[in-house]
Amino acid sequence: MSARLARGLRASLFWGAVALILVYMTIPAFVVLMTSVSPSELLEFPPSGFSFRWYERAFSYPDFQNAFVNGLIVTAFASSLSLLIGSAFAYLVDRYVFAGRAALEAVLASPLIIPHFTTGFGFLLLGADLGLGQSYAVVIATHVVLTLPFVSRTVYVSLRNLDPALERAATNLGASPFEVLKRVTLPLLRPGMVGGWLLAAILSLTEFTASLYVTAQRTQTLPVAMYTYVREYTDPTIAAISALLIIFTTALMLLANRCLGLRRILAIDVH
Repeated sequence: MSARLARGLRASLFWGAVALILVYMTIPAFVVLMTSVSPSELLEFPPSGFSFRWYERAFSYPDFQNAFVNGLIVTAFASSLSLLIGSAFAYLVDRYVFAGRAALEAVLASPLIIPHFTTGFGFLLLGADLGLGQSYAVVIATHVVLTLPFVSRTVYVSLRNLDPALERAATNLGASPFEVLKRVTLPLLRPGMVGGWLLAAILSLTEFTASLYVTAQRTQTLPVAMYTYVREYTDPTIAAISALLIIFTTALMLLANRCLGLRRILAIDVH
């Protein structure tokens, strides 16, 4: 009986700690959401009333409009390129044994370790040396490097969960390696690839630290425009656009989890 009580106590403490951590992590988002509907021209919490005036300003502010379009362009190209490159590297690492395989895996994971400001500053210098400056090409290349580990990870997990008997069966039935890849492997990998693309898109759309170094006025993304706005104004417009980003990314991840099963894709639940 005492052992059962001890296990129950440990389980209660564990889930209590998890609940406290979740509450602690969501408090900032709650504060931002509440501040965004304040009618006051100053940041205040709790709000003294309710108004959508700052959402209207967020949608109508020209710099935010241009930055949002820039962000969509960068995100579309960066996440798509990251998907192609990350999927190819994940397939290479999973299916082949070769010299330097461990080094390749380390290189693919290195953006998770290297600070983003270091990556951004490095691409700033590289762009200057190549004569590209702070162009779209440099911004996209920076975002590809930063999102590549997440795409390669999701695709790699999907490859590890793939039943090799299905590919062998297709080969035994006379399918060529290309046909096996096209008709069997890629369709089975589609959920992992879509999940990786979504993660890359969200990370690219919200990336700030590296983007601050590699963007100019005509290529600045939304987080950089938000940073510039905060330096000049103190009204809740920035809270409104932050709330929109929180709602958008949360809804997108919930939809992806419902349609694709992100728990399985990310190896949280492999059964």
